[in-house]
Amino acid sequence: MNCNYIDLHIHTTCSDGYYGAEEIVQMSARAGLLAIALADHDNIDGIDRAVAAARPLGLEVIPAVELSSQWRTFTDMHLLGYGFDHQDRTLTAELEQFQSFRARRNEKIIDAVNLKLVDERKAPIDSEEVRRLAGGTIGRPHIAQVLRQRGYVNGNDDAFTRYLIPCNVPKYFFPADKAISLIHACGGVAVLAHPPYVTRDHRQLEALVAELVGLGLDGIEVYNNGSGLEDTDRLIRLARDQDLIITGGSDFHGEPGSAIQIGYGLRGIRVPYDCVDEIKKALIKRGQPVRWT
Repeated sequence: MNCNYIDLHIHTTCSDGYYGAEEIVQMSARAGLLAIALADHDNIDGIDRAVAAARPLGLEVIPAVELSSQWRTFTDMHLLGYGFDHQDRTLTAELEQFQSFRARRNEKIIDAVNLKLVDERKAPIDSEEVRRLAGGTIGRPHIAQVLRQRGYVNGNDDAFTRYLIPCNVPKYFFPADKAISLIHACGGVAVLAHPPYVTRDHRQLEALVAELVGLGLDGIEVYNNGSGLEDTDRLIRLARDQDLIITGGSDFHGEPGSAIQIGYGLRGIRVPYDCVDEIKKALIKRGQPVRWT
């Protein structure tokens, strides 16, 4: 088995994934990966658990997070942080505040979903049931799971179409400048996640990246599920033109039936270990230690 691959974008039950941190570590080891990063949405609760589980396996676990961000007209732009001090008090306080808002938001969504269920003469769902399933921060995919388990929907897409989109409550996003500054303040590097999901307009993306570089952006997630071979080549050129690092990951959540697996994105995308070296070099360039080795 080739052991020169990594996965720097994996989700656990601490955000909207289906597997716990310890399970993710075991699955990553079986996949023959050298390094992983749990990039949970606005949540770092799984990092210590993953590090402890990975230590006897010799698997590198890079501290990571995926921050829900926005900038100008880009209202759901994700920024990945890597290599930071995940025990930094400012970071943990910001994320706790964010999660508190998200908890209130999701309770409102559950209330709205339940009103719709009652109108359809169906038993409402219990927020505690969703919380137990999540094992961490509740997200809309967890509500979708409960709806599916109740037999109210056929799958996630059906749940979102019939309930979660009509019953949605607007999210809070970190402004991009604040998100990048927060990642830098706790000793990490900031990377733009899956650029094709931000915009498919190449000129618009180039202009956005140039502006984010001015805010301190360190890298681009070149290897991502939204990019074909031509897109990947274009993103590599963009990264090099802007002196940015290159990262990548599967964006694995673990949904049943998904073609995405740990270490393998869509179209068989794999991420070379060179990306870990790039993160290390970027940290050293910023005068920061490499904390996970």
